[in-house]
Amino acid sequence: MKKIFAYSPWDAVPALCGLLHFCYLAALFIFFKHLPLWALLILGFIYSVSISWNINGIAHNFIHNPFFRWKPANRAFSWMLSVTMGFSQTFYELVHNRHHQGNSDRPDEDGDTVDWLSIYRHGHDGEAESAWTYTFFGYFRDDPKVIFNEIKKRNAFNAYWGCIEIASWVSLCILGFIVNWRFMCFYLPFYYFGHCLSYLNGYFLHYGGNPDVPLAWGVSSYHKLYNWLWFYNGYHAEHHFKPRQHWTKMVDLHNQIREQQRKAGVRVIKPPHALGFLDPDLPDKSRPLTPSSEVTAGA
Repeated sequence: MKKIFAYSPWDAVPALCGLLHFCYLAALFIFFKHLPLWALLILGFIYSVSISWNINGIAHNFIHNPFFRWKPANRAFSWMLSVTMGFSQTFYELVHNRHHQGNSDRPDEDGDTVDWLSIYRHGHDGEAESAWTYTFFGYFRDDPKVIFNEIKKRNAFNAYWGCIEIASWVSLCILGFIVNWRFMCFYLPFYYFGHCLSYLNGYFLHYGGNPDVPLAWGVSSYHKLYNWLWFYNGYHAEHHFKPRQHWTKMVDLHNQIREQQRKAGVRVIKPPHALGFLDPDLPDKSRPLTPSSEVTAGA
């Protein structure tokens, strides 16, 4: 196992889950015409949830700690994630790295943010935008040309590989329409809704966090089942404090900095992040524009 996996043999679990997600979509296409409508609606909803699960669990951990020692294996896995979820994993890596550079920062004097995923990017008066607009408009806000050019500055091959990932998914969609257009009309709404669920999850990963205090950049949820299934994505304040920490060691990191987090005012919610709107202590607004002296002193 050590000869296969770069960081931990436990990465076999998310790697296998990524493969099963790909197989699930393929099976859904194959058996589509044999299933009743009620079963298709349930399976379609599961696919939507699984997109968010993959993006925030499997694909996210793969960005920070690529699973395999052999680079071609990481390329192949990246391609598989891309066609399974209908976006470029390579492009996602660039966007996510900018997310960690800005840490859901507020707009500057020009109205721009380092973090393209910042919940404040399209907000007003220093506040986060509505969860509704972030969730349902977020999918349409990425500019592939800008992402491509940013990647190309660093590594031209990666930029074109990202294009191959996108072209592969588009080609499969075209083939899908030729073979079974009814399936594609069924698939695309659930595909879009799955990405909306991912944006909803991302919103509450930061809503109520403090972009001015490094320890409190993210919002954490210690819901056990959620963290087991989502590969410890719930430990999000910890993750932003130390992004390269392996998912199997997030509990250890939390225990090490627990007291520092308490002093910094790290926000913790009870439900999983995708259900963050159900948290009983959900604030009406995000953090104030100017951090209080008490919080600043605690940092």
